[in-house]
Amino acid sequence: MKEKGSFIAAGVSGLAAVVLITLIRFIDVASIGPEGTSIGMSHLNQFVFQLFGVNVIWYHITGFLGIVAILTAFLFALLGFVQLVKRRSVLKVDGELLTLGGLYIFVMALYVLFEIVNLNYRPIIMPDSIHPEASFPSSHTMLVCVVMGSAMILMNRYVKGEMLCKMLRVVCAVVIGVTVIGRLISGVHWFTDIVGGILISICLLSLFVGVIHADRNMDPARSNQNPQGRVIFHVPSKA
Repeated sequence: MKEKGSFIAAGVSGLAAVVLITLIRFIDVASIGPEGTSIGMSHLNQFVFQLFGVNVIWYHITGFLGIVAILTAFLFALLGFVQLVKRRSVLKVDGELLTLGGLYIFVMALYVLFEIVNLNYRPIIMPDSIHPEASFPSSHTMLVCVVMGSAMILMNRYVKGEMLCKMLRVVCAVVIGVTVIGRLISGVHWFTDIVGGILISICLLSLFVGVIHADRNMDPARSNQNPQGRVIFHVPSKA
């Protein structure tokens, strides 16, 4: 069953994230951060940081891509709201959109959690700050990976036209790739922050896919619904 494989992937990636957190807390911890802040896996992190240095241009590029991800999330949220207004019941809103809403809420909750439970500090003091900020995981990486990744998963449900669907998936993949690489070489995160953001994103997206498949198996009629009423983008086919 597809949901079983997804849940296994979620468990493996989640466990890998826990292992990484443990390594950061207890392995090769040294005061290499600004103001003498202690950083786990210091030799690896310092090597990668010195390799790329600080690049403000990439920081702004990835910042823009973060806005793209937020707008994408807003689009799906708007679609869910429109369905709620038209169908006059939360239970009649597409299960995929309800699950997506839960995914977004969980990401925001994790963001708040890691701001409170600080596992690492940034390698630099940001221009608008006077002290080191929380750095693990890269919330920017996590946001873009989860939002654009989930958009790729739902693309065929809400976009009509195979070519358009493929193009949008490529755009989402490029946004994810550029964000991950750009955030690393921008120098505002340690290497382990980026890896942590990726592992957590894989875990969340795997859970998302598993829940969707489980929901469809519980209600086969849901997956057989006419998708015509769900389409938000449409490219007319050639005659």
